[in-house]
Amino acid sequence: MPDLPPMPPISDVLAEHVAGHLAAARGMAALLPAVENVADLLIDAFTRGCTLYTMGNGGSAADAQHLTGELIGHYKRDRRPLPTVTLTTDATVMTCIANDYAYDDVFARQVRALARPGDVVAAFTTSGNSPNVVSALEAARTNGAVTVLFGGGDGGAAAKHADHVLLAPSSETPRIQEIHTLMLHMISEKVDAWAAA
Repeated sequence: MPDLPPMPPISDVLAEHVAGHLAAARGMAALLPAVENVADLLIDAFTRGCTLYTMGNGGSAADAQHLTGELIGHYKRDRRPLPTVTLTTDATVMTCIANDYAYDDVFARQVRALARPGDVVAAFTTSGNSPNVVSALEAARTNGAVTVLFGGGDGGAAAKHADHVLLAPSSETPRIQEIHTLMLHMISEKVDAWAAA
C-alpha cells in the first residue's frame, strides 16, 4: 500500500471551515434586503391563499423540506399552518415521473400540475445547474407562479428563470448550504411573526 500524505491537524481543518463560514456569513449583509423581500413575497402569497412549493436535490432537498417544516409547523410561535409543499417528499410520484419520463422532469411535471398564478415556487440548488430544478423554474413561470432561487456562485442556469435570486456569497457547497439555512431561518422568522399576529 502506498504511503498516504500526512493529514493536516484537525484544528487546521476545523479552523478553515469556521473561517469560511464566517466570511460567508459576513457577506450576507448585502443580501438582507433581498431576503426580507422574499419573506414579504411569501406573506403576500399566503395572505391571498396561495401556496409555496419547494424543491432541491440531496442536501438542497433537505433545505427545501426544512423551510416547509418551519412554515407548516411553526418557527417560534404557535400559529396556523401555512400552505407549503415540498416536491421531493412523494417518493411514488418522483419515481413514477423519473421512470415514465426522465429524472429531469420530476419537479417540472409536478409544478405544471400544481402551481397556479400567484403561487411561489422556490428552488434550493448549490450549483444552479440541476436540469430538474432549471426545468421546474421554467415551468413555474409558464404557469404564472413567482419563482425564487436559493443558490450559490452566479446562480447557474436556474438564475435566468428566477424572479427572486438569493445567492449565498460563496462557491463552496458546505458554505452555500449553511447560508441557505440562515436565509430560510430569517425568512421563517418574519413569516412566523406575521402569521402569529
